Amino acid sequence: MSKTKELRDMADEQIRLVWKDAAETLFRLRIQAQTEKLAAPTEIKKHRRTIARCQTILAQRGTLAPAPAAGGEEAGRADGTPRHEKHAKKHRPSGRAKLKQPGKEGVAKRRTFQKRSQSAG
Repeated sequence: MSKTKELRDMADEQIRLVWKDAAETLFRLRIQAQTEKLAAPTEIKKHRRTIARCQTILAQRGTLAPAPAAGGEEAGRADGTPRHEKHAKKHRPSGRAKLKQPGKEGVAKRRTFQKRSQSAG
């Protein structure tokens, strides 16, 4: 049986445990790779793929929770706004999307450009 099928047969909590174990092992392997030579360098690749499989299966089931931000705190507030609104990207419509807002009628007219003369003085 393939690894993906084995993971699909597991419950969500079991998959999360496999994911956590693979992430911890991957972390240790990366540290070890920096300090000394690895006995089996392909282990890094295997654990990365295991983590990806777990995330994919949980996402397909709709139970993949967003990862918390660094420091163990949530990235945003309860109302969904980011913590630092100063740095948050403001989503303002531009171009045709601006013209298609409620209250604006029709499609944008074609812009006409006036030809500039070479000898503007």
